[in-house]
Amino acid sequence: MNRAPLTGPPPASGAWRSGDPEGGRRWYDLPEPLVTVSGETLPDARIAYETWGTPAPDGSNAVLVLHALTGDSHLAGPVGPGHPSPGWWDRLLAPGAALDPARWFVVVPNAIGGCQGSTGPASVAPDGRAWGARFPRLGMADLVSAELGLLDHLGLDAWAAVVGGSMGGMRALQWAVDAPDRVRRLFLLACPAFTDADAIASITAQVLAVTGDRNWLGGDFHAGPDGAGPHAGLGLARRIAHLSYRSPTELTTRFGREPQDGEDPAAGGRYAVQSYLDHHADKLVRRFDAASYVTLCRTMLDFDLRDSLASVRALTSVAGITSDRLFPLADQQVLADGIPAADPVRVVRSDFGHDGFLIEAPQVDALLAELLARDPG
Repeated sequence: MNRAPLTGPPPASGAWRSGDPEGGRRWYDLPEPLVTVSGETLPDARIAYETWGTPAPDGSNAVLVLHALTGDSHLAGPVGPGHPSPGWWDRLLAPGAALDPARWFVVVPNAIGGCQGSTGPASVAPDGRAWGARFPRLGMADLVSAELGLLDHLGLDAWAAVVGGSMGGMRALQWAVDAPDRVRRLFLLACPAFTDADAIASITAQVLAVTGDRNWLGGDFHAGPDGAGPHAGLGLARRIAHLSYRSPTELTTRFGREPQDGEDPAAGGRYAVQSYLDHHADKLVRRFDAASYVTLCRTMLDFDLRDSLASVRALTSVAGITSDRLFPLADQQVLADGIPAADPVRVVRSDFGHDGFLIEAPQVDALLAELLARDPG
């Protein structure tokens, strides 16, 4: 299986930096310092976001879409200046699709703590150096607190819907808990009400892979030369994560025990599945920041809204993936049982595992379109 090699050393951080091409980004600067749930303060924070469509005069057609752990604001569109990856949900934002921009005003922010334009560990602090290890620990409520200001900045009273998969679903649920009067509909896909022990174990292994890299430098690696960041650790974290993102059925069917083209495993070469993991690891270190990865992983570790589900008022659709081993269908059942206005769990049938929330676009599109067609009351 041949893949085009990624050439040249990656930068110390794959973060977007001030002065890089802006692409489709816009910015919202928080008017006040963000006081986090950890008690720390983040001054001069900003959110990068992208929009599609036009807001209705009464603002009734605004949909907030929230990305997963290594996602960003680039929901749709090609790779281009400022955007190292193509849109991650292109097929849901198209004419006739659930998020048809002729009907909906779609807003996609990059999470605070991320690295594609919003304030995160790679951003410049007031003293002129990267935040690095000084960046505060964030709770999911902090990400939503920052985004509440974006809603006001856009002149909107409420979202017609808040949509998210994986970590984006966690953020969406936090929105519905923290601002119940500002979320009309809620679409929760492949996400839990809390991070359980199994997910904590996997996420912890990923964090330790990054922080154990000798080039981590306590989190203060951002000023290093190209090739000097904690790339080995971030790449290992990506490999660990990818095993929870895909299913055994898919990996076995797709790769079996085939060697990588031109390589002999018995002579120190790789199997095809090893090459696949190497490729995804290399891609991530070129487009993401290791400290953002650690920051957002820790935010996921702390996530637990089990005792708040009854406060959700939004008309809610909960969907899960049949082969998801990161957040299995039992997690979505907890959500559906605890949210008063939730429908029974909807099932996306897929052999792709957790990543089915991105891959099975036709099924996801149909479920989201069904929710958006309903009157939230």
